[in-house]
Amino acid sequence: MMAERRSDPVWTQIMADIGQSHQTRQEIYAGLEVELGKPVVTLFTSFVNAAPLADADADMLEGVLQNMDLSEGFVLAINSPGGSGLAAERIINICRGYSGTGEYQAFVPNKAKSAATMVCLGASQIFMGPSSELGPVDPQLTDAQTGQWFSVYNLVQSYDDLFKRAVEANGNLEPYIQQLGRYDEREIQELRQELALSEDIATRTLAKGMMAGISESDIGEQIKVFLTPERTKTHGRPIYRDEALECGLAIKPVEVKERLWELAFELYLRANVYVSTNVTKCVETKDHAFFA
Repeated sequence: MMAERRSDPVWTQIMADIGQSHQTRQEIYAGLEVELGKPVVTLFTSFVNAAPLADADADMLEGVLQNMDLSEGFVLAINSPGGSGLAAERIINICRGYSGTGEYQAFVPNKAKSAATMVCLGASQIFMGPSSELGPVDPQLTDAQTGQWFSVYNLVQSYDDLFKRAVEANGNLEPYIQQLGRYDEREIQELRQELALSEDIATRTLAKGMMAGISESDIGEQIKVFLTPERTKTHGRPIYRDEALECGLAIKPVEVKERLWELAFELYLRANVYVSTNVTKCVETKDHAFFA
C-alpha cells in the first residue's frame, strides 16, 4: 500500500526542518495535547544567546493565551536559563489569570533555571523527567567590567562575616577597615532587598498554589535549597525531581520510555535549536507562534 504523500512540497518541508520552523512542531503539540488532555503552550528562551526572561516575554505569552480556549486549564512547557524575578511573577499571574481553572501545569523538558524555576513554582503541578532540571532562585549580580557573575547571597554573607569579625577583633582593625572600604553599605542594603524579593515571590507563589495551607515561613524552610547556595554551592547546579519532591513540591514524574516524554523531548530538541540559531525567544502553541 502506497503511503499518503505530504501536501507540502518536499523542498518546503526540507527547509522547514533545517530552520526548525513552527510547522515542524505542530504534530508534536497535537500529540502532547492528546497525552495531557489540555492545551500546551511553550516558552523557550536561548541558553546560547543572551535572552533572559523579561516583561516583553510576559506580554508575548499573554498575546498567545488570549487566542486560546483555556477553560480546562493548560500546560506550560518552559525551557529557559531564567532572568527577571519580577517578569516571572508577571508570567505566573498571567497564566493563572487566563486559565479557566485558575491554575496551570508546568512541564520541564530539559532546564528551567532561576526565574524559570519561579514560573514552575507558580504551577499546580510540575512534570519532570529524570533529566529535567530546576535550579536555585537566589539573585545573581554581574560585574560590569569583567562580566563575571556573583551570588548576591554570598556577597551579603561575606560583608556580614567581615563586619562581625571587625567588631569582635582585638587589636589592629586596619585590615578589616580596608576590606570593608570596598563595600558600599547602600548597595548592600539593595542586595538584601533583592534577596528578600526573590524569597517573597517564591514563598507567596507557593502559598497561593501547590503549597496552599502552609505558612510562608514554613515554605521558606522547606524550599531552602532553592533560596540559597548553601546546599547547591553554585547557582547553576541542577535540582532534579527527587530533591524537588523532598521539598514538598507537586512533581509529576515522567519516565523516559513513556510516549509523553518522547514527545516532550523531541519538542525540546527542535525548539531549542530554533531559539539557539534562528531566534532567541519563542512562545507558541499548536496554532500560534510568536518569536523574538
